[in-house]
Amino acid sequence: MPVAFLTAEQRSQYGCYMGEPSPEQLALYFHLDDRDRALLDPRRHDHTRLGFALQLCTVRFLGTFLADPTDVPYSVILTLASQLNIADPTVLSRYLEGQMRYDHVHEIMQVYGYQDFASQPAHFRFLRWLYTRAWWSEERLTVLFDLAMAHLIDHKVLLPGVSVLERAVASVREHATTRLWQRLAQIPTPPQVALLETLLVMPEGERQTPLDRLRRAPTRVSGPALVQALHRVDAVRLFEMEHLDLSFVPKGRIKALARYATTAFVHNLRQLGQNHRIATLLAFAHTYLAVVHDDALDLFDVLMRTASSQATREGQQARLRTIHDLDAAAQILSEACQVVLDEAQDPVTLRERIYARVPAEHLQAAVITVGELTRPPDDTYAQELLGRYLMMRRFLPTFWRTLEFESTPGGRPTLHAVQFLQRIEGRPRASLQAAPRAVIPRSWQRYVLPRNTSAEDGQRTPRVDRPAYTVCVVERLHEALRRHDMYVEPSERWGDARAKLLQPEQWEGIRAQICQTLGRELTGSRALEQLGQQLEEAYRRVAANLPTNTALQILQQDGVDVPNLDRLERVEEPESLRLLRESIGASLPLVDLPEVILEVARHTGFLSQFIHVSDSHAYVEDLDLSLSAVLLAEACNIGLTPVIHPEIPALTRDRLSWVRHYFLRAETITRANACLVQAQRDILLAQIWGGGYVASVDGLRFVVPVRSINRGFLHTPPKRVHRFGGVCKNPLHGHPLALGHLSSGRGRGDGLRSGDADRKFLATF
Repeated sequence: MPVAFLTAEQRSQYGCYMGEPSPEQLALYFHLDDRDRALLDPRRHDHTRLGFALQLCTVRFLGTFLADPTDVPYSVILTLASQLNIADPTVLSRYLEGQMRYDHVHEIMQVYGYQDFASQPAHFRFLRWLYTRAWWSEERLTVLFDLAMAHLIDHKVLLPGVSVLERAVASVREHATTRLWQRLAQIPTPPQVALLETLLVMPEGERQTPLDRLRRAPTRVSGPALVQALHRVDAVRLFEMEHLDLSFVPKGRIKALARYATTAFVHNLRQLGQNHRIATLLAFAHTYLAVVHDDALDLFDVLMRTASSQATREGQQARLRTIHDLDAAAQILSEACQVVLDEAQDPVTLRERIYARVPAEHLQAAVITVGELTRPPDDTYAQELLGRYLMMRRFLPTFWRTLEFESTPGGRPTLHAVQFLQRIEGRPRASLQAAPRAVIPRSWQRYVLPRNTSAEDGQRTPRVDRPAYTVCVVERLHEALRRHDMYVEPSERWGDARAKLLQPEQWEGIRAQICQTLGRELTGSRALEQLGQQLEEAYRRVAANLPTNTALQILQQDGVDVPNLDRLERVEEPESLRLLRESIGASLPLVDLPEVILEVARHTGFLSQFIHVSDSHAYVEDLDLSLSAVLLAEACNIGLTPVIHPEIPALTRDRLSWVRHYFLRAETITRANACLVQAQRDILLAQIWGGGYVASVDGLRFVVPVRSINRGFLHTPPKRVHRFGGVCKNPLHGHPLALGHLSSGRGRGDGLRSGDADRKFLATF
């Protein structure tokens, strides 16, 4: 077990200052709130207050107390001295006299809830978290060590000695890894274990082990290379490990073991312990079937794209070579057509006049030339692609035998054709009259279904050309694979695109919650019944109003009555509506956006939901003002600089950085959002309009569990005034919560573009 995995430099950086803290760190960790000042103000001497503040901020920043509390960068001393109004920071030298600094350590631990590393239950919780992290992730020891330090600091647990934490991280990770190997080694049966061990055995007369051959990916693009890739699929499938249930093991750990098996030397794998070796080989065999499937289908994709591009290029070049012959033939036909279209010509002597202008043999040759050189509009150079049939036959027998395809409903015709070719593979005289024909597109029908004259009945009957049908199906298979209409399992790149969607049993578990959120019925039949009733009511209402509906016009088109769906003319607004709008606009005050936030907070109290990440008692004066400024800065994507006012204590850079780091997070935003939704539901007007089931704010929805037939999506085009206020037509109209009705003409963020941070801010409304 690697106990000492830290370098000498990393050990020297543990639990101490490394250079000057950045301005952001000074603002986050060395800002004194009202609670801190309440502890510092009663102390009489400047050196006592400054030393106490240094120890408090040091334990916040480093997670430990220093043996010499004054051994800190000078910028830290100046930052704290300026907040405490201490003009002479040199008084700090007196702080080391006596035992006062040790008393301060105990006081800070008691007041702020810091615990020793060995104290319970903090120590047990830390080991449980560390074990969970080590079990679910394959992180290096140094990364896990850094994460452990951050976890201890966040949970106010004093950092132990570097060797103590180093041993704890190493031992927990070793225990998790050993348990993983043991559980994986118990899964395969003895015959399967013996088969896995053969991967590391050098066959007699060979220079490579089976593992070396299997983990070598294709390097050439050719039919024989694809055959070799398909043989790898057969070889990996012999282990029959893909059907084992490894759901109890994190997928990341399985992939990490398989990745080690693909990169390590075989000699090193042989020297592993029994459980470790079996677990590694098991992970390789279980994971690598998807890898070899991906390699084979990647090679098939490259071959088909190359063949298609070459066929297209050959067709274009052939067309360029024959363009002069086609032009000459078209010119001859044009001359003949001019005679035909001349209305002054006598129909009786029309043929003689045509032959007089264009000789019959020239006209016949022109018709043959045009027939041979022209292509239908939907032609995709299928004829040139048919020239690759022999190349495809090099790998198709192994291809059809090895791979098992599945499909979505959109790929069923292609799947049926592929299965038909798989059944008749190896039977050169098999009839193709029963071949599925739904897969044949229009551009391929002239090649796959050529017309011939039957000797028995003299009628033209279609027959299926096997090479053309095969090439057509292979091309359609390639297109379906790229669209994921067809897939192979297991596979990462060519697997079922629906696999990561909710499965039926998972959907049943959350169906009620999703349907309630979207305002939909639990069963489709009930929803269809409601929609049918609404449609019937709408139809009867329209039919009843049809005789008196002057806005509807019925026109005659081809003897059929159809409604006139042309755009209606604009209806002029009445003067009373204009006066009402001006009167309401004049009554609304012009306010800044921060004032809007503060007013909403006064009515709803949603800002009280923003609490410190680790200390619910942390508070500063005018915290609401600081939160309002931070929310505005996040919403407008403008950063903190535009909302900083050094002369206002609540709007200084240090205060705003501290608030943004410790108070604004997903948890507090969710609680604030719930507070606002509850306030909306309590509005009487919203209840009259249906309970405010859905309120749209720039595309966001707030769900209130009250049903209404009038609920639905509300949409308003974005405007400057409503950019940060949501939608005008919401149940909050006329209430202080209706931010969209408060003019932001003088707001600092008026007209600014809202981005991703805008969504985070608007979630609170």
